[in-house]
Amino acid sequence: MQQTKAQVLAAAAEHRPLEIRGGGSKRWYGQQVQGELLDTRGYSGVIDYEPTELVITARCGTPLAEIEALLAQHNQVLPFEPPHFGSTATLGGMVASGLSGPSRQAVGALRDFVLGAVLMDGQGDILHFGGQVMKNVAGYDVSRLLAGSLGTLGLILEVSLKVLPRPLASSSRRFAMGEAEAIRSLNQWGGLPLPISASCWQDGQLTLRLSGAQAAVSAAEKNLGGEAVADADDFWQALREQTHAFFAPAAAQKPLWRLALPSTAAPLALPGAVLIEWGGAQRWLFTDTDAQAIRSAAAAAGGHATLYRGGDKDAGVFHPLAPALAQIHRRLKASFDPAAIFNIGRMYQDF
Repeated sequence: MQQTKAQVLAAAAEHRPLEIRGGGSKRWYGQQVQGELLDTRGYSGVIDYEPTELVITARCGTPLAEIEALLAQHNQVLPFEPPHFGSTATLGGMVASGLSGPSRQAVGALRDFVLGAVLMDGQGDILHFGGQVMKNVAGYDVSRLLAGSLGTLGLILEVSLKVLPRPLASSSRRFAMGEAEAIRSLNQWGGLPLPISASCWQDGQLTLRLSGAQAAVSAAEKNLGGEAVADADDFWQALREQTHAFFAPAAAQKPLWRLALPSTAAPLALPGAVLIEWGGAQRWLFTDTDAQAIRSAAAAAGGHATLYRGGDKDAGVFHPLAPALAQIHRRLKASFDPAAIFNIGRMYQDF
């Protein structure tokens, strides 16, 4: 830790940028980062885990697979199903990227499970936020603010996360229907007491996952009908890790857009291949359409658009911020990283 602090202080004194990186499995996400490598993998290990309390605390460089294996021994999980995108994924990278998997629509986002964090700021100071229990806070909930910050605010050293028991039963059902009908059905079912934990529509097929008590899952199966999905675990794992066939064009750097929309939004009049998750709220789009046209269409529907993979990042990866929100981002950056050394330009080109 002293060596890391010395590296941070030296970089701040010289206004020399640092690239915070763990396993690098999500290095493609966001704008291109330049700077001297600050490798987090040496600061690894589970600090505290009490299964009966449903809380785990670990260091930033701890492999994500190690944490999930430990939880599995006690039949517990990270309920938001974070994608790994490779075997080198770390806890710090998971929090910094802020990405959640198929169960996001049912349980909430990664940030909702962050209880506390320890951060090294741009002056080498170690700051503690939150704790190991859920509680109300005044002002910014900084520990959750770090989720999705892409390392721009500081070096995440430790994180405390709420975990949950693995669902007792799970079943997946498949239905043949078009995009508009799928969106209507998902919103209709979302208002009913059904244990839907994930959904995916693509190419005329809507797939649902039901999770919970066996009685609830069985009742939902009878109520909804549909066809059973034999390879359900493989299907949802492929969706989580984007190894599903739909995402194959990403390997050739074809632009993949992530659209965050109201779940009730009608299909957008944009060309390209579409996959819908999260009850209609997350929509993946492969298209060569101009970035401005995509973002205008998303904004008109009440949402925003992110250039997730591939494409021309000169247009900006993330949806442009409103002036007031951009000012908040700049002030936060200046407070935590006054010398502007951490992952400069990773989120937005000017900070």
